Amino acid sequence: MKVLNLLKIAWRSLNRNKMRTFLTMLGIIIGVASVIAMLAIGEGSNQNIKASVSSLGTNSIMVFPGNQRAGGVSQGAASHQTIKIDDVKEIAARCDLVQYVSPVDQKRVQAIAGSSNWNTTVLGVNNDYLAIRSLTISNGVAFTPMDDRLAAKVCLVGVTVVTNLFGSESYNPVGEIIRLNSIPMKIIGVLNKLGQNTFGQDQDDIILAPFGTVQKRMMASSTYVNSILASGVSEAQVVDAVDEITNLLRERHKLSSSDDDDFTVRTQSEISNIFGAISNVMTILLASIASISLLVGGIGIMNIMLVSVTERTREIGIRMAVGAKGRDVLFQFMIESVVISFAGGLIGILLGTLVSELVAGFGGWPVIITLSSVLLSFFFSAAIGLFFGWYPARKAAALRPIDALRYE
Repeated sequence: MKVLNLLKIAWRSLNRNKMRTFLTMLGIIIGVASVIAMLAIGEGSNQNIKASVSSLGTNSIMVFPGNQRAGGVSQGAASHQTIKIDDVKEIAARCDLVQYVSPVDQKRVQAIAGSSNWNTTVLGVNNDYLAIRSLTISNGVAFTPMDDRLAAKVCLVGVTVVTNLFGSESYNPVGEIIRLNSIPMKIIGVLNKLGQNTFGQDQDDIILAPFGTVQKRMMASSTYVNSILASGVSEAQVVDAVDEITNLLRERHKLSSSDDDDFTVRTQSEISNIFGAISNVMTILLASIASISLLVGGIGIMNIMLVSVTERTREIGIRMAVGAKGRDVLFQFMIESVVISFAGGLIGILLGTLVSELVAGFGGWPVIITLSSVLLSFFFSAAIGLFFGWYPARKAAALRPIDALRYE
């Protein structure tokens, strides 16, 4: 029997029970749509994480006190203080592959302007920090190395701080005096708006002040720093720059060859890879959960095809009695199963795309639909149809014509 005739017979059979056919396809539709939506959300999240990590600055290198694997036990990057301001000065002076370097001290403060107040974070940095993070100023000017040395009471503010202290994002607060806890600070500049990062953190809810100011006036004149942020002269030389920094700090901290580092160095690419790996695991997990509905849909196909074989036993007997071979009956039921899964796959792709766009539009979540996810879902649905349609089709093909004709 020709394939075209088998397709016509399969179409008539499916069209005869429209509601049952649709309900059978529903499991495949939901499964394919779920897989596409989950993969789109996961891929979008992965790309957004990489973009957020990149916002730390080109070729950025982060140095934290403490060794996360000291003694074989994870101790956390800030488990103890080991980095001093002199380490920062030595990196700037002796590491040729480091272009910019800034100490970073961080403290939560209550910012007060008139009758308004706002709890925010102040970072003590030098003016290299702006270059490393690619930060720009919309109004005013940046602080200078002289401000750092003199511990000048000046600061740069993000637009979220401006909004909460002065009532409007468009207000120009340059020249205004605010208090950070009890310390009066003059606003000399406003940072350009960055918005939220992937992790939902408001990047504009921040105040930058000269490192010397924060260290001497807010950190009890500590000689230690919370962390160091640096950048290599080029992306290709970041690994070599990390080696330079590591060797210099080990020398300054008088560590022997058998001693573990008492600091932790991380690069932008390492952080991106860590979060990317986490995102990929979550994407695979979500897609695997969504794929379960595809298996449920395949079981539904098998169930309906078995019912169809039982209902059409006499029809199968008549076809075989007039010359149809077992393989013709096998192909007929296999085609019906594949048509159901193919149609369900196509509708599922459209529904998955629609759901992804709705998530992006109303939920504000980044989504990226890739061709590979569409093809994977489609061919997986086709494979489900073939796999779960085989047994009912084989059962139909194995019927003896005489037994089928006698079936009531």
